[in-house]
Amino acid sequence: MTTYFLLGGDLRVNRLGYGAMRLSDDPASRPADQAHIWRAPVERAAAVALLRRAVELGVNLIDTADSYTLGGNEELVAEALHPYREGVAVATKVGVARPGPTEWVPLGRPEYLRQQAELSLRRLRVERIDLLQLHAVDPTVPLADQVGALKQLRDEGKVRHIGLSKVSVEQLAEAAQVTPIAAVQNMYNLVAREDEDVVGYAAANDIAYLPFFPIAMGGHTGSGSPLAGVASEVGATPAQTMLAWLLRRSPTIIPIPGTTSLAHLEENLGALSVKLSDEQYERLSALS
Repeated sequence: MTTYFLLGGDLRVNRLGYGAMRLSDDPASRPADQAHIWRAPVERAAAVALLRRAVELGVNLIDTADSYTLGGNEELVAEALHPYREGVAVATKVGVARPGPTEWVPLGRPEYLRQQAELSLRRLRVERIDLLQLHAVDPTVPLADQVGALKQLRDEGKVRHIGLSKVSVEQLAEAAQVTPIAAVQNMYNLVAREDEDVVGYAAANDIAYLPFFPIAMGGHTGSGSPLAGVASEVGATPAQTMLAWLLRRSPTIIPIPGTTSLAHLEENLGALSVKLSDEQYERLSALS
């Protein structure tokens, strides 16, 4: 298993990134999949320290979005990491409006996407975004127009690589007719595998696949579960074992687990050293 991937063919990133979305609000207020991602983190100094520690431990792909805390998450990343260490890449997303704390509205008008990218450049304090992703496809705007706006930004030297999020194989193929797509970010983990066809398409086309919510929760993770059994066998935690399964599932998968805990951050990165046998991998694969 390789521990790095050449995103877009030239951007070397380690195969465990960090998703900054959870660095908002009060992390203890609600589960990760129900968080509003609306306000700045309660413990800002701790969030800054966590981002810096992630880079110290070898993370060189940080994922954020203009819609996380209304741009505040990008500002937090810049506060912690600017000037960016050589080799550290920041990915962000545009294309979702936030009229309120519980609303995520796809907005893909080309002028809006370009404006938001300009704001992201300012908040991240960079002249070029390493990976700019369309956060969600707006069904009211032709996909070619949405992707075309990102291509225009790349042609202007403001974007290095283009990615898509929450898309199907058909949408990926359609977007590729406009410009090369370097990454896709969809939900995928050990027990949520509705996206198998996209994972396969990404692998076949050398596209980075960044699964969000890569660490699943639920009864299958409990004591006595098959996952717990494999984790015990390899001397790892269930979270590390799930990440190790993802890393083996496809050579283009780059999990981006998010956490507000330094201990969990270090635990997650330990997945890079977890080795699964063929039998253990197959046993985990049967959990879906």
